[in-house]
Amino acid sequence: MKTNANALSRGLVRCHDCGHLSKVNTPHCPVCNGHLHPRKPKSLQRTAALLLSSYALYLPANVFPIMTVTRLGSGEPHTIIGGIFALIDSGMMPIALLVLVASILVPMVKLLGLSLLVFSVYFNWPINARLATVVYRIIAFVGRWSMLDIFMITILVSLVNLGGVAQVIAGPAATAFACVVVLTMFAATSFDPRLIWDNPNAYE
Repeated sequence: MKTNANALSRGLVRCHDCGHLSKVNTPHCPVCNGHLHPRKPKSLQRTAALLLSSYALYLPANVFPIMTVTRLGSGEPHTIIGGIFALIDSGMMPIALLVLVASILVPMVKLLGLSLLVFSVYFNWPINARLATVVYRIIAFVGRWSMLDIFMITILVSLVNLGGVAQVIAGPAATAFACVVVLTMFAATSFDPRLIWDNPNAYE
C-alpha cells in the first residue's frame, strides 16, 4: 500500500533541533529559533560524499597494520583480521568475536545499509518505507559501538608501555579506521530519513 501521509503534505515542517512542528512557510522555529527546512538541505549529496570517503578509507583500514605488539624488543604488526586470528590462537574467542563484530561487520553493514537507503531514495526504488526507517534507526544507533576497537587500542597503548619489555604501538590503520567510523556517523546524521517516505514508490 503506497503512503503519502506525512507532515509536509499536511503543511507542517519539523524543526531539526527541537522537533517542534510549525507551518511550512515559517522561516524560524518559534521554540528554539532554529532555521526550518522541509528536508535537510542537500542531504543525499552530503551523505553520498561521506560514504564515498568512508569506502576509500575502509580498504587501508583493513589492509594496513592496526597495531604492533612488541615483547622484549621483538614483535610483528597485526591487521584487524590478523589480530582476530591472533586472539583466536591465544584462546580469547569472545574478544575475537567482539573485535570481528565491532571492527568488520558493523562498519560494513553501516556502509552497505546507508548506500542502499541513498540509492533507493535517489532512484525511487520500490521499498518498504517502514522497514527502511527501522534499518536507518538501527544504523544510527549501533554506529557509536564501531569505536570499540579504537578504544581498545588506546587503552592498550596507555597500559602496556613497559619500555623494552612490552609495548603496544598503534598502526596507520587505526587512523584510517577511526576516520571510517567518524565519517559513517556523520553520514548517518546527514541522511534525512523523511526522504524515504517522500519516495513515490514507497509502501508500508
